[in-house]
Amino acid sequence: NKMDKEGANPDRIKTALSEYGIIPEDWGGETQFVHISALTGDGVDELLEGIALQAEIMELRADPKGPAQGVVIESRIEPGRGPVATILIQTGTLNKGDTIVAGETFGRARSLVDSTGKQLKEAGPSTPVQILGLADAPSPGDLMDVAKNEREAKKVAENRVEELSLIHISEPTRRTP
Repeated sequence: NKMDKEGANPDRIKTALSEYGIIPEDWGGETQFVHISALTGDGVDELLEGIALQAEIMELRADPKGPAQGVVIESRIEPGRGPVATILIQTGTLNKGDTIVAGETFGRARSLVDSTGKQLKEAGPSTPVQILGLADAPSPGDLMDVAKNEREAKKVAENRVEELSLIHISEPTRRTP
C-alpha cells in the first residue's frame, strides 16, 4: 500500500518480509506482492485478480448450504434505522428473516443490503452484507451465527455475555503505586 508516496521502496519491504520467510514470487517464492495505492486506487484491480487466481489455484470453496456463519466487519447505530452491522458471510447462506446472533446481541435479519445498495433475499459465502434488525450494534470481529429461533438466539447471546464477564473477572487487576 502507499506506493504513490514519495520515497516508497517496495524492495525494502520485500527484504524485511523475507527475513520472516515471506518470499515474493519474483524472487522465486510463493507469495504474491501487488503494489497498490489506497489514495488513488491504482493496483486494486490487480490485487482482486491476484486474490481470485490464488483462490482458484488453492481450490478454496465455501459451502453455501446450511445456516450462515460470518464475522462482523463494522457496525454502528444510525438515526431512524437503528443498529446496522456489516457482516462478511463465511459459510452457509443468510436469508432475509433469519434469526441471528452477532457477538452479544441478537435479532432478526429484517433487511440485507449488498455493497451496491441493492436489497437481497439471501447472501452466500464471501458476501459482505449490511444487516438491519439486531437489538444492538455488535463489535467488529464478533462472530455471527444463525439460530433456530429467537429463544435460542437470546440464550446464545446471554451465554456469550456471561463468558465475557467471567474472563474479565478472572483477569488480574493492576495496582498502581
